[in-house]
Amino acid sequence: MQSGKGLRMISFEAVSKHYPNGTTAVDDLTLELPEGGLTVLVGSSGCGKTTTLRMINRMVDPSAGTVRVAGRDVRDSDAAELRRSIGYVIQQSGLFPHRTVLDNIATVPLLLGWGRRKARSRAAELLERVGLEAESGDRYPHQLSGGQQQRVGVARALAADPPVLLMDEPFGAVDPVVRTQLQDELLRLQRDLRKTVVFVTHDIDEAVRLGDRIAVFRTGGRLVQCAPPARLLTRPADDFVAGFLGAERGLKLLSLTTLGEAEVPHEPVTPVRTDEPVAEIRVGGNGGSYEGTQGNWRVAVTPDGAPVGWLDAGALPAGGTAGDAGLLPLRPLRDEDSLLAALDESVSSPARAVARVDGDGVLSGVTGQAALHERAAVHHTAAATAEPAEPGGEPGAGGGRSGQEVTGTGAVRTAEATS
Repeated sequence: MQSGKGLRMISFEAVSKHYPNGTTAVDDLTLELPEGGLTVLVGSSGCGKTTTLRMINRMVDPSAGTVRVAGRDVRDSDAAELRRSIGYVIQQSGLFPHRTVLDNIATVPLLLGWGRRKARSRAAELLERVGLEAESGDRYPHQLSGGQQQRVGVARALAADPPVLLMDEPFGAVDPVVRTQLQDELLRLQRDLRKTVVFVTHDIDEAVRLGDRIAVFRTGGRLVQCAPPARLLTRPADDFVAGFLGAERGLKLLSLTTLGEAEVPHEPVTPVRTDEPVAEIRVGGNGGSYEGTQGNWRVAVTPDGAPVGWLDAGALPAGGTAGDAGLLPLRPLRDEDSLLAALDESVSSPARAVARVDGDGVLSGVTGQAALHERAAVHHTAAATAEPAEPGGEPGAGGGRSGQEVTGTGAVRTAEATS
């Protein structure tokens, strides 16, 4: 089986989980997860998403139905052997406190019979892959930050190179800045490794940012909809899904497409260097100002061309250089930044525009709000009218990620049914 080709890796066939006290955790779930994709399970507490995840590695056995991994019923596998073949990451990492970082990462390879040298070599390789310094390997978990511990947890889950990686709210216990960093790291790893990832979260923004597909569960363990993020945001299956996604679905959609993908145009502009004398700026008059905005705002750049702030050419100091003026902050954007990030920056910009930079961080132009709004509208319309791709196919127009759509019954939703 070749990764990333949309072939079925995990399937749930009429799966239910009932407990003796009458609780139904999962109710008649039918769902297929393609190989090489990152599927996010979302829903409020008690909706069955973690139970669904744990049935994949037999930490929980279903009351009815069949769970298959790579076509094989998981109940035909020894539970311990199955778990060693599937990576598993939990909140707060779950590391062994009495073992060093390297020994933690090497745990599963050693259980599989790898020699100690080979297992520790693999652990050292993974330290670098998850963005940790080699010196971290000799430390103990309590000597690491929460974010570092989570990286070690991911490395341990990848140590034996499993085809499937289960992640149960792995970033829920860290602060927002570290959480974003860990999400970036996961996306980078997934681009490189193309594992079949099942990720549980209650955070819809995290789901939209990470998932190739998002499965939304309601209380009682019922799957309501499973679709690529763009499809989910533009065509929620019912009021429950729409309410769970929140009132800002249009803005969430814009986080899925970059400025480059949306072909947002650059407008040329002449910047002001921070070492340029104020007297020369006055002589230059309004030349180089960004037209069509409030005031006479110009982009101030370093001598190397990196934008550092907005300069009001109509309120210059008596003397000195542009760098001595009161610059208002700006966040320069690259083609890899999202439409949502650009709109956010344009709202906070006094010039109602964003500064664009090339790969070297040098100012390449500006883009005004009008152009951003126009491209955002085009993107939203394209995403809303695009047909869902077949499993393994390319994303449809509008930049949505590919995959089948599933509705509450678990049946595959065809293009005709969603048109």
